[in-house]
Amino acid sequence: MAVGNPYQTYKQNSVNTASPGELTLMLYNGCLKFIFQAKKAIQEGSIEERNTNIQKAQKIVQELMVTLNMDLEVSKNMMSLYDYCNRQLMEANIKNDPAILTEVEEFITDFRNTWKQVIQLNRQKKYSEGGSV
Repeated sequence: MAVGNPYQTYKQNSVNTASPGELTLMLYNGCLKFIFQAKKAIQEGSIEERNTNIQKAQKIVQELMVTLNMDLEVSKNMMSLYDYCNRQLMEANIKNDPAILTEVEEFITDFRNTWKQVIQLNRQKKYSEGGSV
C-alpha cells in the first residue's frame, strides 16, 4: 500500500473527526482563503485564477446557506446576509473589483469570529457542566 501525503491525510482526518461547529468554522476559513487568493489573482491580472477562487468562495457560501436551520429566526437573518455575500461575490467577479471582495471578506470574518466565540462558549459550558475533560 502506497503512503500518501501526510498533510493530506491529516487534513482529511481533521474533517472526518470535526464536530458540526468545527466544520462550519472550517468553511468560513476556507471561504476567507479563497477570497484572499481571488484578490491576489486580481492584483496579478489572472482572470482564470480570480474566477476559480471566487467560485470556490461562492460554493462555500451556498453550502452555509443550505445548512441553515430555517426554523430559527437567526437563520432567516443569516440567509439574507449569506445571499448578499453571494451576490457580491458574483459582482466582484464580473467587475474584477477587489473592493467588493474586501467587503465580503469583512462579513465572513465577522461571521467566523462570532462562530468561534460560540464554539468556545459551548465548550466552556460543556466542561463546567460535566466537570471533566
